[in-house]
Amino acid sequence: MRILVGLTMSALMAVAALQAFSPRHTPALAATRLAVEKIHFNTLVQSKTALVAGGELGKLLFSRDQGKDWQPAKLSQDRQALITQVVFASDGLRGLAVGHEGWILRTTDGGQSWAEVAFDEKNGEPLMSAANLQGQRWLAVGSFGRALLSPDDGQTWAPFSLPEGVEDKHMNRIVGSADGKDWLIVGERGLVLRSQDQGESWEQLPEFYNGSFYNALALPHDGWLVYGMRGNAFVNRGDGPWQRAEIAAPASFFGSAVLPDGSILLVGQGSLVATSQDGGAHFTLSRLSGRATLMDIALQPDGSGWLASDAGLMPYSPAATQDAAAPQAGASDVAGAKP
Repeated sequence: MRILVGLTMSALMAVAALQAFSPRHTPALAATRLAVEKIHFNTLVQSKTALVAGGELGKLLFSRDQGKDWQPAKLSQDRQALITQVVFASDGLRGLAVGHEGWILRTTDGGQSWAEVAFDEKNGEPLMSAANLQGQRWLAVGSFGRALLSPDDGQTWAPFSLPEGVEDKHMNRIVGSADGKDWLIVGERGLVLRSQDQGESWEQLPEFYNGSFYNALALPHDGWLVYGMRGNAFVNRGDGPWQRAEIAAPASFFGSAVLPDGSILLVGQGSLVATSQDGGAHFTLSRLSGRATLMDIALQPDGSGWLASDAGLMPYSPAATQDAAAPQAGASDVAGAKP
């Protein structure tokens, strides 16, 4: 009897061993999804091949299906420094990403892969904006009057001299006209620099506002719109004076877009969207749900698109906005700046 029991137990153990070590089908892993709604993004732009976003900790993402799926771009070096702007040349393939610590990355495939060309962890000032002036000439600007010029399509960089008096000012954005001849650089304490020779030389315009400008826009039918903190925006057409735009909100605006019908959108604090249908002279206010700070916007021809914000990437549709009363200025206004 004992022998029979022993043989039975041995057989059961053998069967169990065979089952434990036999090949098994591994169930497919769930698809990994980037939590784009939890990342702070500063910049969003459409290249020839993808929608490209950049922001905190050096994040650079792209989407080839208009925002349905996002993928991390391939970086030659991951510095985890804040990305402040991504910009492309007119071909939509050559582009730059700039950020803190003087970080500059270069792409030639529309933002799907990036190669580091400059980084200075110890002495690098934040770079805030870059632009392709013409051909292979690129200009990058940032804090404390720092300006760098590349003559070889962004591969090498050297200091570039701007007019006296900008050495202690932060320059927030470079913006060009549609034909690439006229350029503006805007920054803190009412700084506006203008070039009318494709960025070869620059002049500082007389001050017409003493607060910070965060961005600018070349108007569809000639002229400029500059805008920034606490709802301050100004329009200039031709050689006329700068006229204050009407925005009934003491909130800062950071990004803009132009619709096919010529309407202008500004996006900013408190999930606000300001819309002008008269070339930037007057803006009406609407608001998306939530209280995000909207940093940038990229639109499709039908008026829909995506927003970059401190609450991540979010889809945009005019139908999703609602009328907004004038909000109070938020804590994210620049400390110490004047209205």
